[in-house]
Amino acid sequence: MTETETSAPPPPSSPPPPTSTKKKRRRKREAKTPESAADTKPVDIIPEKTRSSRKKKDKQAKASSSTPEEAETTPVVIPKDGVEVVSGTSSSSSSSVSSTSVLSKTEKSRRKRKAAQEGLDALDPTKDSTKKKKKKLPASPSEQQQQEITPSTETTEEEKITKMTNACRTILECIGENPDREGLLKTPDRWAKALLFMTKGYAQTIPSVTNNAIFAEDHHHEMVVVRNIDIHSLCEHHMVPFMGVVHIGYIPNGKIIGLSKLARIAEVYARRLQVQERLTRQIADAIVDAVEPLGVAVVVECAHLCMVMRGVQKVGAKTVTSSVKGVFESNPKTRAEFFSIINGMCQPCG
Repeated sequence: MTETETSAPPPPSSPPPPTSTKKKRRRKREAKTPESAADTKPVDIIPEKTRSSRKKKDKQAKASSSTPEEAETTPVVIPKDGVEVVSGTSSSSSSSVSSTSVLSKTEKSRRKRKAAQEGLDALDPTKDSTKKKKKKLPASPSEQQQQEITPSTETTEEEKITKMTNACRTILECIGENPDREGLLKTPDRWAKALLFMTKGYAQTIPSVTNNAIFAEDHHHEMVVVRNIDIHSLCEHHMVPFMGVVHIGYIPNGKIIGLSKLARIAEVYARRLQVQERLTRQIADAIVDAVEPLGVAVVVECAHLCMVMRGVQKVGAKTVTSSVKGVFESNPKTRAEFFSIINGMCQPCG
């Protein structure tokens, strides 16, 4: 056999292209990665210590934010001053028991204080613990008017004069006078008595001055007018006199009053510290209460010395006020008749 016929060993076959591990990893990454690079998010690289600390903080936050219902604890009953206080309960019912226990303690202490106070009141003879204080209601209009005309009897006449005399001496000293000189020795006493006379209306009432001089009269329903009743009063702002006249008219409704009693009613309210507007209204209200007429009309015309002796010093100024009630208020003709009577017949005051 020739050398050419000798079979040579077959050439080594080329191995298939090796698939490297790197290429496999790359393919896996490509399959996992999104199509667009814009959607990829950077991955934070956080140290292991930081992660563990964050986990601890999250656990602590969860524990602190857990509700009392979630935190289950064993209830502990602690006796304190005879009241059981429940703590560490695990449900809403246990918390209500705790609040009720605390409220019961407050209620017990309040009752103890009340019992102690009642015991002190029982020992005090001036107090009656069985009677409860009633809330005082505001007075009705009729009661207020009765209070206005109720005299003050707190001090005697002699005590009032003594106090006023001492006050007058002080006033004389304040204006620069000598209360011990001959002309002023008895002035404080005279002044005190004069002022009590000029304000004697505080010690008078309407029933006392009318003295039951009210009579039944069913057949007279015409106007009764008493005009030019002189009055003297003191202005409550300066305690300076004002004086003038009062005209009173009324229409009976089954009862009439003595004519002089109308002047006495006006005198009761004039002998007080007054303003003319209130004086006019009080006279009209007193007549309404006394005889219950169909209507009342009162006109007051006065000169005020507080406008004459001081201030604007206007000698000829006059003040006119009126108060009409009943038919005098509702019927213009009746009111006009009254005003025509007093304007045509009365003389100028002053």
